Amino acid sequence: MMKNRLALSTVITTLIILVVAVLLAGVVTYFAINVVSTRVQQESLTVNYAHIWCDSAGKAVGALMITNTGGRDVVISQIEVRGQPVFTADTVYTSTATPGTDLTSKSATILGAAPYLAGLTTGPIVLASGKSIDVWIVGPGSVSTADIGTTIAFTVFTAQAAYYQETNVQASATSLA
Repeated sequence: MMKNRLALSTVITTLIILVVAVLLAGVVTYFAINVVSTRVQQESLTVNYAHIWCDSAGKAVGALMITNTGGRDVVISQIEVRGQPVFTADTVYTSTATPGTDLTSKSATILGAAPYLAGLTTGPIVLASGKSIDVWIVGPGSVSTADIGTTIAFTVFTAQAAYYQETNVQASATSLA
């Protein structure tokens, strides 16, 4: 009779075993998630120096700099201006960028001048880790002189995320023909 009063009951013993099993499963799951997540390099882009210029004739040119600040190469699958995709044979040009340089300093020699641009893009752009590109868009998103001063959004799409940048439409003193 003394043995039964001092011993743990069957219910309490079962609860202790159950709690230990759940804690052990939680620790193993946490460890597995931690190992997997530290091995995966994250995608990260910064979109800077977004501009859209429109001249008195109604011709518009947009520009933005995209920098891959993540630890892996990224494929830019689509760029939109005002929700309209711009990857067509005559609208998107890319060139190697100098990080930290605003695109307005390059606009006088590049705007509307295809020979100055490094490549014609009709599809996805592969951007290596740590690299930057300038993207020049001729005739973006049906922008006209009526839009000068309004805010327009650029959206850059990759496989994992969408990067959003807004800018105001600016009047251009030079012709963008």
